[in-house]
Amino acid sequence: MTESAPLLEIKGLKKHFPVSGRLFDREPAQVVHAVDGVNLAVHRGQTVALVGESGCGKSTLGRAVLGLVPLTRGEIWFDGRRIDTLSRSKFRNLRKRIQVVFQDPYSSLNPRMRVRDIVGEPLVNFGLARRGPEFEKQVGGILDQVHLPREAASRYPHEFSGGQRQRIGIARALASGPDLIVLDEAVSALDVSVKAQIINLLVELQQRLGLAMLFISHDLAIVEHLCDTVAVMYLGKVVEIGPRASIFGASAHPYTQALLSAVPVPDPTARRDPIILAGDIPSPINPAPGCRFKSRCLHAFDRCQTAEPVLSMRKGGQAAACHLETVPVSTSPIRQ
Repeated sequence: MTESAPLLEIKGLKKHFPVSGRLFDREPAQVVHAVDGVNLAVHRGQTVALVGESGCGKSTLGRAVLGLVPLTRGEIWFDGRRIDTLSRSKFRNLRKRIQVVFQDPYSSLNPRMRVRDIVGEPLVNFGLARRGPEFEKQVGGILDQVHLPREAASRYPHEFSGGQRQRIGIARALASGPDLIVLDEAVSALDVSVKAQIINLLVELQQRLGLAMLFISHDLAIVEHLCDTVAVMYLGKVVEIGPRASIFGASAHPYTQALLSAVPVPDPTARRDPIILAGDIPSPINPAPGCRFKSRCLHAFDRCQTAEPVLSMRKGGQAAACHLETVPVSTSPIRQ
């Protein structure tokens, strides 16, 4: 899978947001470095997770892929074609191949539209079907894929539970036959049991349809179950990226290890000592030189203060941006 050309390739992506210093200033005094030089690839049939704490830039990166925010610098390539420079009209023709599932199933569906119109809207917009018997048949087939009864087509979103609404959102994303789906915290608003059902549905759809997915989340337990590759972001940069087994089995960056230490362990006889991050969170407006994680890292030393680490391959098969070759922290549960 990874030896072929990627379906989605992000090169040196930067997105900075201007921040005005005063109310009537015309020129921005400062900029927020939301995404600050990210390289990422998603291959066909692959699920890549973007994880990290709130404000790290993962959702901004997802919106950039969808063409919702212009880039400050960098390139986005899709199926061998550069797409970040496309006009709005040309990008619209590409949208049927790149779809999105939003976080909130309650606000992402038009309450005045019936399910058949919500799910069938991409069919009409992209000229894939006209309203009539064939349209109804296609909408019914899409509802079958997300395990909703065909009778749901005549109902409104408020008549469904949160999990059912998110299935409607997934059905809408599937309607145009996309190659890539961006899922921005798509299960974070759901109950635990419903969340598991949606994750199992996504796994089923990926295996059956060969979809590529960019899964944006802060829930590492879900990422471990769903994703093939994991990219960990911190303050606008990817600090570790690699296969799921490498990230969860032998993580090489102190920030990744701290995130993993906070994941609940289902075994009541197991104990995991959480890694408490002290220190101040650096400002995304004016990142200090050196490693951006140094103020919170337990292992920071002199080189971290001045030299910014770059991603380098580690023995576990992942790449980590850390000056230490081996970080002396275990992420495995400790049995009592």
